[in-house]
Amino acid sequence: MSFTGKYELQHQENFEPFMRALGLPEDQIQKGKDLKSVSEIVQDGKKFTITITTGSKVMKNQFTIGEESEIELMTGEKVKAVVQMEGNNKLVTQVKGMKSVTELNGDTITYTMTMGDVTLKRVSKRI
Repeated sequence: MSFTGKYELQHQENFEPFMRALGLPEDQIQKGKDLKSVSEIVQDGKKFTITITTGSKVMKNQFTIGEESEIELMTGEKVKAVVQMEGNNKLVTQVKGMKSVTELNGDTITYTMTMGDVTLKRVSKRI
């Protein structure tokens, strides 16, 4: 199953509590909570490029499944991570105490990040 495509955020759950847990300033949380982000994913075999545009902010990450890569977090911090593929439709990684799962089902991508007992869930549809 190919992840390649553009996806627009439809809805999200627990954005504010999760961003507070990450340590984002309240003004940034309030600015970002209602913005619709667009994610563009390009998959070439095991290589992925993910570009997320939220308002005027653009975040781009490139990685290869199973290899250590530098990933930029929502906070702007860059960390080393290894992304794994589970089945043919799920990308999973653990970074700084957070578990990130990106799951593709048809034209819907569900992105779940869990840190401690707080889980952010974002659902996007292919456009």
